[in-house]
Amino acid sequence: MRNIRLNNLSLFVLVLIFSSFLTVSGQNPTARLLHKETALCGEGAIWHPNRKTLFWVDIDGKRLFEWNPSTGKNKEWNFDRMVSTVVPESKSSVVIALSDEIIRFNVETGKTDHIAAIETNHNAIRCNDGKCDPSGKLWIGTMTLKGIEGAGALFRLDGETPARMVSDVTISNGIVWTKDKKTMYYIDTPTQEIVAYDFDPKSGNISNRQVVITVPKNIGSPDGMTIDKDDMLWVAHWGGGGIYKWNPKTGKLIEKIGVPAPNVTSCAFGGDKLDTLFITTARGGLNEEQFGKYPLSGSLFYYIVPDTKGQKTNMFIEGKQK
Repeated sequence: MRNIRLNNLSLFVLVLIFSSFLTVSGQNPTARLLHKETALCGEGAIWHPNRKTLFWVDIDGKRLFEWNPSTGKNKEWNFDRMVSTVVPESKSSVVIALSDEIIRFNVETGKTDHIAAIETNHNAIRCNDGKCDPSGKLWIGTMTLKGIEGAGALFRLDGETPARMVSDVTISNGIVWTKDKKTMYYIDTPTQEIVAYDFDPKSGNISNRQVVITVPKNIGSPDGMTIDKDDMLWVAHWGGGGIYKWNPKTGKLIEKIGVPAPNVTSCAFGGDKLDTLFITTARGGLNEEQFGKYPLSGSLFYYIVPDTKGQKTNMFIEGKQK
């Protein structure tokens, strides 16, 4: 598998089209290497529609990345704490979840602004995955650092005061909303479940929790997640070596996109047509034998989806946090 060296956007598009043809024509769809990286825990993939770039993070490495398809370069910024989530706000700014704080980061100047503090219970928990809902409110989950079941939670940011929306969470992960804005899907990884909530787009409240998918342990554990235009779920499986497409209406697995790394962490649709699935992976925690078998762990991958595309990225809207 060969890293992509790009001189301009048109070359990138041609490479993607060609590689998509090769992948789709095979029996086992497999993601291809986009950028070789050494992320201990690559996560948080999200397409920035204004910049037409992909943002992602290395949580344990305390790094924020921006991969630019027009240059083929992966810019990075370093922070003093773990960086677990990034969401776009404007052409020059993103909102980031550090281990214990939500901040605004200007990618042009490097300036940061405090938005909200997140309670860490004396460093027993930290921020993990998160996204903005259709109205622009940021939802951010937390996870245990000390193996305490149910120590985390899922919060919705309302001004400087995070509102607790779901309690008794152990490792808060993937969260998405349907095209009609009426359903929210959510993952607490150790449960092996994907649950659905009725979502009120006006108030931002959730209700009527239902388990819609139970992931067998032999294909890994559900981690990050994205959703396509048909409301099908694309889920990164930690320990499952791939992205798994699930139908939340039937609870059935539709297909697997193989990734040459055992711990697949997040995915996001992006590109001009929203038909490129960007995929992050982790290298932290692999033993010598595993790393020898999967040397590209920690890198960024992609797969061209032939029969659907993603939904537009929900942007952070400052006024919606009050």
